[in-house]
Amino acid sequence: MDYLAGYESWLANEKKAAVNTLSSYVRDIRQFSEWMEDRGIPLPQATQDDVKDYARFLERHGKSNATVVRSIASLKSFYGYMMSIHSVPSNPAKGFKPNRAERRLPAILTNREVDLFLEQPDVSDPKGCRDKAMLELLYATGIRVSELISLDVQDVNLSANFLRCRGRSKERVVPLYKAAVRALSAYVSEVRPQLLEDPEETALFVNMNGERMSRQGFWKIVKHYQEKAGIQKDITPHTLRHSFAAHLLENGADLKSIQEMLGHADISATQIYTQVVNQHLRDVYSRAHPRA
Repeated sequence: MDYLAGYESWLANEKKAAVNTLSSYVRDIRQFSEWMEDRGIPLPQATQDDVKDYARFLERHGKSNATVVRSIASLKSFYGYMMSIHSVPSNPAKGFKPNRAERRLPAILTNREVDLFLEQPDVSDPKGCRDKAMLELLYATGIRVSELISLDVQDVNLSANFLRCRGRSKERVVPLYKAAVRALSAYVSEVRPQLLEDPEETALFVNMNGERMSRQGFWKIVKHYQEKAGIQKDITPHTLRHSFAAHLLENGADLKSIQEMLGHADISATQIYTQVVNQHLRDVYSRAHPRA
């Protein structure tokens, strides 16, 4: 029986797993299956000792704690599926806890790096005008890239300086600063109409073919301006989200308000920025204090 194909179908159709989640889980199980095959043990006969041995195998081969933790999570999911089809009596990965991965603090940009980055698009060019609006909006609101590219024209209220964002759990309203409003106004009134192929298109941000901007397309835009600015840090769309939150906290915003604007369901996800700001201040102190 092809357990892996059945598991992949179960993830996609029953669990409605995201594409990235599905591919990583299936990859993890395929690697475990090959390891078990080398030992001459069929997948349905795996024991908790096999799972422990596999975790140690991954560690010995230089895999990070995060990779080991994810692999065990994949095994728990897979054997949950195996139990559901009555191929195993119990889940051999259940109850086994590998060493937890150390949570890395998210990278943020300095205020000067943000200014430098946002200065890069050439607003006299239609593409640059659009890019400027996207980047300003991302830093102004801290929304996720998936939320950014999902925005429709009616989600932005430029006269009232805010946008409505449909997040993972609920809709939220996020304010816009004046520079973001100016960049968006220029794009919406002057550039977007030129780019549209279909006048019925609702997407706020479109590519040069007049279609809704893709995640990959926006990723390339961010990387282009990082290189153009000569910033050595690895900038991703999420870097601007992290910087938005950390800079608000540095300047006196309370965690509850930041949580609301980020769309975090749990305040604990927002509290990480307290550590980011504290670490940033320590770094500044170490560099700037004459006796540090």
